[in-house]
Amino acid sequence: MIDLVVIQKRQAVTTSLQVAETFDKQHKHVLDAIESIKKGVAEKSADLFYEDTYIHSQNKQKYPMYYMNRDGFTLLAMGFNGSKALEFKLKYIDAFNKMESQLKPDLPGTYKEALQALIEKEEERERLALENQMYQQQIADAAPKLNYVDVVLSCSDLLTTTQIADDYGMSARKFNALLKDLGVQHKQSGQWFLYSKYKGLGYTKSETVTFEKPDGEKGTRLHTKWTQKGRLFLYELLKENDILPTIEIMEDDAS
Repeated sequence: MIDLVVIQKRQAVTTSLQVAETFDKQHKHVLDAIESIKKGVAEKSADLFYEDTYIHSQNKQKYPMYYMNRDGFTLLAMGFNGSKALEFKLKYIDAFNKMESQLKPDLPGTYKEALQALIEKEEERERLALENQMYQQQIADAAPKLNYVDVVLSCSDLLTTTQIADDYGMSARKFNALLKDLGVQHKQSGQWFLYSKYKGLGYTKSETVTFEKPDGEKGTRLHTKWTQKGRLFLYELLKENDILPTIEIMEDDAS
């Protein structure tokens, strides 16, 4: 009796076999009753019943059976009379109610709960977008193949933005803002990412680091450093915009 109603194709249903067993009827008689109902509601019968087969436990052969939703069962059970039948109808109604409640999403009951649900959904969307950005940049950083220039410039020493910014007498914050204005990078959720046109060129190397949030939960952040090739790229870009390293400004002043 615990399986009066099951989930099938995202719908609460019962079967002609289960109905026959529960109401102590021959399965063929239940099938005949369903066929009669289908003729009477021909246009809607597909919404109420759909045919399938089962394997008989004794002879291992296939036989026809039906799945039916709540409305199909209601029409079928109308013809079942007696106090025992009424008891089983009530049990079926209860079983349908429980199964259908499992299929319904948990809707917020108050305005506050609705707002909280929207906030959580937006935070999840932002988290997924941020992770996607992180993965894209990591993939792009690993993508380029080395050519001769790359080999010449390759170096195990990677530089932080703070280190490069110091060459120009700037803070990391001011330097990052400058690169943003020049269309090199953009900021999302507190992290800097290269624009697509600069990804995959070997300018940066990135790794994901974990940290502990104030509430004790674990968070992830993309830690990006500049390669020597990236440093050269920044030098040439900034020079085109009349921005020189401090050492070159000092040399010009001395001359």
